[in-house]
Amino acid sequence: MRIGDVAEAAGVPAQTIRFYERRGLLPQPERTPNGYRDYDDSVLARLAFIRSGQAAGLTLVELGSVLEQRREGSVPCAHVQELLASKLRDVEKRQRELAELATELEQLLSRSHELDPADCTDPQSCHIIAPRD
Repeated sequence: MRIGDVAEAAGVPAQTIRFYERRGLLPQPERTPNGYRDYDDSVLARLAFIRSGQAAGLTLVELGSVLEQRREGSVPCAHVQELLASKLRDVEKRQRELAELATELEQLLSRSHELDPADCTDPQSCHIIAPRD
């Protein structure tokens, strides 16, 4: 398959495929006599793996580390579990931070209904979000 065929089948731009090749996420394809890239069907599975990993929050560097372990003959399951557990901890931390932010926003909105716009005299700020004395 040529790069355009792979791009269409995988739903990614050809430029993305070239980028993944440069980053080592995709193996260098064979070349036809006229220099065109000639991919086999396995590239579609690899692209699907990359997209699934990204959907799970893994970075290209992290996915590269998984692929490197596979190239070295190791089964990367334990490594992937560690990566996913770390991502989950990050998400849970972010959820806590967002919950705190939601509480703060709710308090500010509640406060805004109690304040009179006529009392907002500071030309540098808004008394809804300005710290209370």
